[in-house]
Amino acid sequence: MGSGIAQVFAQKGHVVALCDAVASQLERALLVIEKSLNREREKNGISAAEKDRTLGNIQPRSSLEALKGAALVVEAVSEAFDAKRRVFEELDQACDPATILATNTSSISITQLAATTGRPDRVIGMHFMNPVPVMKLVEIVRGMQTSEDTFLTTRALVEHLNKVPVEVNDSPGFVSNRVLMPMINEAIFCVYEGVGTREAVDAVMKLGMKHPMGPLALADLIGLDVCLNIMETLYAGFSDAKYRPCPLLKKMVAAGRLGRKSGEGFYRYSP
Repeated sequence: MGSGIAQVFAQKGHVVALCDAVASQLERALLVIEKSLNREREKNGISAAEKDRTLGNIQPRSSLEALKGAALVVEAVSEAFDAKRRVFEELDQACDPATILATNTSSISITQLAATTGRPDRVIGMHFMNPVPVMKLVEIVRGMQTSEDTFLTTRALVEHLNKVPVEVNDSPGFVSNRVLMPMINEAIFCVYEGVGTREAVDAVMKLGMKHPMGPLALADLIGLDVCLNIMETLYAGFSDAKYRPCPLLKKMVAAGRLGRKSGEGFYRYSP
């Protein structure tokens, strides 16, 4: 997600500091971006010059100190509150007071994250969809103290990226994952309880409901660990049994079968 977000900003002419403490992750991100741009050259006919300009706009950095002077920072670390809290506390110290701090969280409370900073009015959710360069939607999530100026600035920037901003309020899972994840979880229950095979469940949703991808294949794309984190956030946030993660989902994550990124989830994937 982070590499995709960096790519779409860089393609629109923004200079992007792409930060990660692990050098190998930065190298991998740049390779992912270059591969994505090569696909765009083949499919959409972008020029070699545009590809080179985009890559030239991305500056890999190992320290958050590189974000001094940034107008906007988008955090895209793992979907866990403690990890995001630590990053936001560091960003609050490293960035200028006027910098907007956005999070790409797909389920965690914007209000809670904002409360870890000294600028809750300048914290907002920017939930991009995966893959970022392709998908048009960005959920813009207001926290309880997000200012109108922060919201309007963020919305205008999303439109500048040729994305479609949709405003939602702060609630576990927002709209996208409050609707999507229980469906995926129920699909996993169907396999767990022997109602149908993984292929049967995905075929029913693709052929019967016109979904472009079956829910189990989609879970593999998202990452089963991410699906579990979101279901646990929903379950904790609403205290409602309908958000209880399926035991099979928990077992697969414990076994390291995380989907495409690990090579195996509900399906197997070549490297």
